Amino acid sequence: MHGYRAKVTAKGQVTLPKGLRARLGLKTGDYLQIKETGQGYLLEKEQDELRFHKFAGLLQVKGGSDELTRELRGE
Repeated sequence: MHGYRAKVTAKGQVTLPKGLRARLGLKTGDYLQIKETGQGYLLEKEQDELRFHKFAGLLQVKGGSDELTRELRGE
């Protein structure tokens, strides 16, 4: 288990150590989810729910996804 230390500024800002940012896959502009647990707090990178929207409608299959599923199953 890794331990990290960060200082809170007068504005309430915290700079996450580079190693922690790397482990979480954080980049400038990313958001963190901070969840309270029975053991303390859990930091998680917030997932971009819109990341797949750019692919919506890309797959054009006659009959839609149900037809594609049947075809892939060999039905």
